[in-house]
Amino acid sequence: MTAGATSGSPLLSWLERPRSDRGVHFAAAGDDWDFRSYAELADRTRAILAGLTAAGVGPGDVVSVVEPAGPDFVATLFAAMAAGAAPSPIAPPLTFQDRDVYREHVLGLLRAAAPRVLVCAQRLTATIGPLATAAGVPRVLSAEELVSAGGDARGAVVEPGPLALLQFTSGSSGRARGVRVPHAALAANVAAIRRWLAMTPDDPTASWLPVHHDMGLIGCLVTPVVNTSDLWLMPSEEFVRDPARYLRCFGRHGARLTSMPNFGLEYIARRVRPTALDGMDFSAWRAVIVGAERIDVDALRRFCDLLVPHGFDPRALLPAYGLAEATLAVTGLPLDELYRAVDLRPDRLRPGARVVAGPDEPAGDEPTQPVVGCGRPLAGVAVRILDADGAPVPDGVVGEIEVRGPAVAQGYVNDGESASQTALDGGVLRTADAGFLHEGQLHVLGRLGDSMKVRGRAVFAEDLEWAVCRPGVPAQRMAALLGHRAGAATVVAVFEQARPEWLAQASQELRRRAEGAQVVIVDAPRGTIARTSSGKPRRRQMWQAFVDDRLPGTVVTPTAGQRQQTTEHTTAS
Repeated sequence: MTAGATSGSPLLSWLERPRSDRGVHFAAAGDDWDFRSYAELADRTRAILAGLTAAGVGPGDVVSVVEPAGPDFVATLFAAMAAGAAPSPIAPPLTFQDRDVYREHVLGLLRAAAPRVLVCAQRLTATIGPLATAAGVPRVLSAEELVSAGGDARGAVVEPGPLALLQFTSGSSGRARGVRVPHAALAANVAAIRRWLAMTPDDPTASWLPVHHDMGLIGCLVTPVVNTSDLWLMPSEEFVRDPARYLRCFGRHGARLTSMPNFGLEYIARRVRPTALDGMDFSAWRAVIVGAERIDVDALRRFCDLLVPHGFDPRALLPAYGLAEATLAVTGLPLDELYRAVDLRPDRLRPGARVVAGPDEPAGDEPTQPVVGCGRPLAGVAVRILDADGAPVPDGVVGEIEVRGPAVAQGYVNDGESASQTALDGGVLRTADAGFLHEGQLHVLGRLGDSMKVRGRAVFAEDLEWAVCRPGVPAQRMAALLGHRAGAATVVAVFEQARPEWLAQASQELRRRAEGAQVVIVDAPRGTIARTSSGKPRRRQMWQAFVDDRLPGTVVTPTAGQRQQTTEHTTAS
């Protein structure tokens, strides 16, 4: 192909005649934004593409990318695709991350990906270079070095390689797994998202999500770029520092579409004062996709309470479900439909039982729990709920969520190296997530690996967290861990700098909702609860630390309310 041509991939069509009037606004110092038009980004993409070609990168190769969310990340991502290779994003180190944990994480990703080239921001070379060497990566180059290697050439786009993307799972249920996403799967998911949101080039997106994982990468970067619509992109740490700046993207700059986990809604509702919204107008804000974790109906309400006085329409909240193995999106609430929650009967979480409370049913021994619907399958997607034998179950009965469709990924690069129960086989995705269907909507309860049977009924970590946090405990300050210790079903509630009333509430709720299990309550220092980039607790990692007596903090004896102080780790005596 000539340098001006593009391949048949719709993911790269924006490179052919890139627009100069639209592009990406990258967060700069203060309240400023650095705008790069799609014409500028396309020029940078082709320059990096020429460098990748000169470095020997071609179809079938993997290019790992360790860059912050800036112009070179965007250009390198699409340059690798244009070379026929699969880009594999890796999050850069953050200043507050544990260096040893980050080192082991990156080594695992690089060994699984086996990239031909690792593209790294120059300022990160001192940190990433030694890790690449240890993982056997042959070359580490910066975007500037690639541009220099390409000279004045502008790279020619080749036919798509076998993969468009090698993305890693969040690792919430074990070691992160490399998911092989073909061009057809990525294109199908992007098309389904655009159709779901009725996206046109006149619909700007704004995002604070990390661009190195599915929700931020595909939903809030690849899709807007392919759509050639304006994008306002800010780092997660900037959102944490000033969430009102993110809201100004919608209230003043005209953004209409976004995605975020449940905890993002909670954080905005908690940290943004109503006076900070003076002069803002959110009436054009059309979609807030909410996913990545169990959705709290109270968080949706608090978010609306803050923004509705400024024109926000609650129908813009679109609960959704997705995962890396399905490329990203699986289900979502249609536009202009108000979210709904059904009342779950926790006492019916048994095989074959219908868990949705009927309108005329007498109350059970336990209060019902609201579970927000995550919408309906997107175009081309089929969802079933299966029992333990793999047979479909009726509506309202809990089972494992199965997904089929054109966006289901091809498989894993490191299959068999993870404790995850999620499985890909012949276009069928067994998610290892528990849920049920009700009136056409999918309702997600949590990971099967984060649940256990106690006296014949299923107990989910997410349910326990909801019950404990409901009276006012910040969700990011508590996590529930489930497992068997010395043969006994055990629930561990980890709090970060707990208040006394939190501990009393936890003791009461956990003993009632997990009756028959041993209950251990841990008051831990801030930073103890390990989380993924989307905010999900790394429960398996923390459970293992608990079992190995490596989990820091103070154990509270629930029966006596007494504390057992430890110096280095918890003990469950």
